[in-house]
Amino acid sequence: MAKKLPASSRPEKLVRMSAERIFNEPVTKTQRERLARLAQKPDSEIDVSDMPSLTDEQLAQMVPFRLRSKTTLISFRVQNDVLAWLRSKGPGHLSRINAILANVMDAEERLKSA
Repeated sequence: MAKKLPASSRPEKLVRMSAERIFNEPVTKTQRERLARLAQKPDSEIDVSDMPSLTDEQLAQMVPFRLRSKTTLISFRVQNDVLAWLRSKGPGHLSRINAILANVMDAEERLKSA
């Protein structure tokens, strides 16, 4: 006869979460407090020794945080030579358009505040 396992040793059910759900979940009070304490520390005091270094491949796939924000679907016309140039840079020409516009927006805002 097989030995029964106590209820406390049963493995937990795997919970699947999408990235969208994680990003859209509100930050808890405890998380806010931890982030506030971390923000007060100078960078030199933050221990990152246990973090693995990113590979060149991982760095190439990184996307600026602002590109993860909500987007709105629009349609607009662009000159053929501009579109050909964007496409010549490889896949992601639509994301590249957004990045270019966001950089111009950031530069304009910096000029206004200066």
